[in-house]
Amino acid sequence: MNKGLSLWFAASSIIILAVAAIAITYSGWIALLLTLIGICNIGWGFVIKAKQRRASLKSSN
Repeated sequence: MNKGLSLWFAASSIIILAVAAIAITYSGWIALLLTLIGICNIGWGFVIKAKQRRASLKSSN
């Protein structure tokens, strides 16, 4: 995964989880939803990284 895409996933996950931490004081449900979105965002970053790694291994063979 290139550095720009890695930075995007890291920064967006931090922002989503920080907003979830702030949302705890307003609504637990919103905080829970934002937490799940943040975790899915982190997981999607790993999925994209694995797909790109597989594609690069395929093309080098």
